[in-house]
Amino acid sequence: MTFSSRCLLIAVDSQRRAAADLDELHALALSAGLEPTTRLRCRRDRPDPALFIGSGKAEEIGTMIASEEITEVVFDQALSAVHQRNLNRLWGVPVLDRTELILEIFARRAQSQEGQAQVELARLQHQSTRLVRMWTHLERQRGGIGVRGGPGERQIELDRRMIEVKIRRLRERLALMARQRQTRRKARSRQGVFKVSLVGYTNAGKSTLFNALAGSDAPAYAADKLFATLDTLTRRVHLEHGIDCVLSDTVGFVRDLPHGLVDAFHATLEETAQADLLLHVLDGSSQERERQADEVFKVLGEIGAGEIPRIDIVNKCDLLNLNPGVQKDAYGRIERIHISAQERSGIEHVREAMVQSMQMQASQGFSENQSSMHWSLTSLSTN
Repeated sequence: MTFSSRCLLIAVDSQRRAAADLDELHALALSAGLEPTTRLRCRRDRPDPALFIGSGKAEEIGTMIASEEITEVVFDQALSAVHQRNLNRLWGVPVLDRTELILEIFARRAQSQEGQAQVELARLQHQSTRLVRMWTHLERQRGGIGVRGGPGERQIELDRRMIEVKIRRLRERLALMARQRQTRRKARSRQGVFKVSLVGYTNAGKSTLFNALAGSDAPAYAADKLFATLDTLTRRVHLEHGIDCVLSDTVGFVRDLPHGLVDAFHATLEETAQADLLLHVLDGSSQERERQADEVFKVLGEIGAGEIPRIDIVNKCDLLNLNPGVQKDAYGRIERIHISAQERSGIEHVREAMVQSMQMQASQGFSENQSSMHWSLTSLSTN
């Protein structure tokens, strides 16, 4: 998909859902190579069957698109195939929804063979839901005895079968890669390696923290953009006095992450589900950090990692004029750390917390009775 400039961003309030801040959609658009120039918020109690936002608002926006020379339109909500097709025809410009935008970003950022296969699987699964009514120009049935369907129906079936074949082959490839990944995990488990996984909302600073902790010659790519990295990286990290652990950096989470992507990346996310400790990285400078944390916890629950012990790492404290430091519970256990991964300040506290957790779990056995070890999190306030 080729993107051009002058993009219009649209968010719609409804009875079920209040439109979120368009800043995140703006950042997603930039990550996908778009140039957002105009924002618009609409109010509609329920989606219009044909145009989602109603004919009157659609015509009003069409006038705006023409006058401001808009070349792309992106909705913050998921659109049906019918909505997308009708709006595309009415406005004469490409119309994308949030799901397609995230899929486009993932397709651009995936580097490993497994990551590329996972993204392609998610895109094909999404595309398979868009086949209905794509061939309306061929729907007229031909005359003749016993003729039931027109060529449009046959085209839909051909496309569906072709996509199903591709999906099946991708799933087979991913299953093989998953078995290989599981073999490596079993080898680490036999060695008694303590496994730590970095999790958090996208652009919270996970990859920057990963580089600060791992100090690898082949660091993870880190940039101030959403979904800067997708592929899971694993490195052995030396903590202190001969104590080592295995640290993994995983894909960041985001609001309304398409279920197809969660399913497609399930094998990769198993690294998180098999961890002994989660370092939950939060963007301390974001006003949305509580909502972002809720999104992270929701996905962790979906992949079976909701009960793994975790520690909050409040990143970017330099932007809040806060000094690095730790917050402990009544038993002296570290439960929250303020750091600046970019400036490498407070990293020693993170290492201290990892060693403390490892020692605690070593006395009980790694990965045993994790639910009883789950530490309660207090408010996400950075005060």
